[in-house]
Amino acid sequence: MTRSCQQNESISIKVDPSGPLGGYVALPPSKNYTLRLVLGATLAEGKSIIGNVAANDDAKALIRCCRALGAGIEEKANRLEITGVAGEPVRPREALNPGNAGAVLRFLLGTACLVDGEVEFVTEHMESLGSRPNKDLLDALRQIGAEAEGTGPDGCLPIRVKGGKQRVKGGEVVVDASRSSQFLSSLLYLTPCLEDDTIIRIKRDSSGRPTQLVSRPLIDQTLESTARFGIRIEADFQAMNFRVPGSQQGRSIRADINADWPSTVALMTAVAVCGGMATLYGPVSDAQGERRAASCLEAMGCSFPSKQDHEWIIHSNGTLSPFHFNGDLATDAVPVLLGAACIAGGTSRLENISNLRLKECNRIEEPLEELSKLGVKGRSGTDWIEITGQPNGFEGGIEVDSRGDHRVAQLLAIVGTRCRQGLTIKGAEHVAKSYPKFFEDLRQLGVRTSRTNSAT
Repeated sequence: MTRSCQQNESISIKVDPSGPLGGYVALPPSKNYTLRLVLGATLAEGKSIIGNVAANDDAKALIRCCRALGAGIEEKANRLEITGVAGEPVRPREALNPGNAGAVLRFLLGTACLVDGEVEFVTEHMESLGSRPNKDLLDALRQIGAEAEGTGPDGCLPIRVKGGKQRVKGGEVVVDASRSSQFLSSLLYLTPCLEDDTIIRIKRDSSGRPTQLVSRPLIDQTLESTARFGIRIEADFQAMNFRVPGSQQGRSIRADINADWPSTVALMTAVAVCGGMATLYGPVSDAQGERRAASCLEAMGCSFPSKQDHEWIIHSNGTLSPFHFNGDLATDAVPVLLGAACIAGGTSRLENISNLRLKECNRIEEPLEELSKLGVKGRSGTDWIEITGQPNGFEGGIEVDSRGDHRVAQLLAIVGTRCRQGLTIKGAEHVAKSYPKFFEDLRQLGVRTSRTNSAT
């Protein structure tokens, strides 16, 4: 298995006070689009060529699992040539291991229903992915004929799925997507391959209204990506119903993956906090919800002399105003925006973020616990966080823990630039899950860092 570091190695990185920042950075490819296009190409027929593919841990985990399901995947420079399984994945020889990738696990739980026989899912990350709930998706898969059993009341890993097209045919299915949009995305990849038409309905509450669909922009990305393969899905977001014609065969495509907006926002926020001006190459105005965070930074006092596709320039004088932000529209930008809130001159609030409790760590409580070690004044509720910033920064000089979460590591690095004695981040290697070059790109903008390794 390819990983960014050995499983028994922990990397600590010290971030020194830095700024103003400046320079040019080319952003990495989108993690979310990479996962969606690689899975779409795997399920399609013929050979697809996917360019500018992300090289993070989640993408590697999906590629490994898709190969095990029968896809022919050749890596050539930063593109993949994928010969799909035409909707008929094979039974893998051993259990599928999605690493620590929640999206990979949930997407493939649906795909496994196309396999004739039982597929088992396992992970070595039992404290993280192994504790994340999958019950709502497993319930939905059982409604259309699959046998799907997880561990414990929340359907955690290990999980076994038994399907096949003679068993799983389509029909009507109700799914609760109030804890993760990945459950709906999984069904939207599975159901076009089934023999019969499928109606997917979002679960209703006691009054008959659809329950919340969290992270709606990620469903937009799923629908956009499946459409590129010629898959027809009728989405009614008012009624929260999705009609999926059966017996669809995805066609092969050639596509390049756009730059990653969560990574873009992480660098933008570093410039916002430190001050300076930087040019970021790659981002375009696509369906990634995290692009909305640029407007949040603008409201805080940053300016954008250029907002052209493929070239965004951000300028900050390092003085930031507090903000209110609907985090459900930009889920993966919330942690780094917390870093900006720590330096803003007032109280900032991020809300509609209850699903952040179910990520690699509890992204509501655990980041606040680490930030409190610095003296950050924060409080939280079921679906919100408030932080009263300290524009003069913090003393620092201590070690904080990423909690095994790539986005928390990014948050702590950003705050570290405004610590007078710097800040040491334990578990910094976890940035490889989404943005392996994060610290390298920070250094390119002028952030001063040093690295130490220690056995865990």
